[in-house]
Amino acid sequence: MSDELMKSAIEMFREGNLEGAVQDLEGKLKSHSDIAELHHTFAEFANMLNMEAQEDIIPGGKIMMSYKKAMELDEEKDEYIADFAGFALECRRVPVAVKEFQRYATRLELADIPVDDVLYMAARNIVDAVEIMDPEKSNPMVIPWLKQALIWSVGGLGYSPEAASELLTQE
Repeated sequence: MSDELMKSAIEMFREGNLEGAVQDLEGKLKSHSDIAELHHTFAEFANMLNMEAQEDIIPGGKIMMSYKKAMELDEEKDEYIADFAGFALECRRVPVAVKEFQRYATRLELADIPVDDVLYMAARNIVDAVEIMDPEKSNPMVIPWLKQALIWSVGGLGYSPEAASELLTQE
């Protein structure tokens, strides 16, 4: 059912009418507020629209609420968690982003999946965000975020933190 509901918005997106796609999805959410995929796609398209326009055409809070609603409606979709965490990081809400990426990482671990590209890229983006907030990286608040980023970055390279540390200290 959600595929049929999203068909026109997807078509508009493909034609380059991102604003029309966002408006289409927003209208459909009013009568289909129980469909997680609609909320998620609206949030993704609205975020793209804002990035393309380089301004908040759609308020960030509204986008964030759409991501949260999608996660609430479909708790099994790891993609929703990762996309929400990425959006939070773009908005410089680093504590929220790290918490959600940690939740995503826990779900991967439970499924016996090692660190993936999402976490590897999140590590880089967290470090970038910290460098903007605290160029010296000396604020005690950012240290746990940096540690987490390091764990994900070495994990993305196929190492455990212990193995990476051992390798780096060898002569």
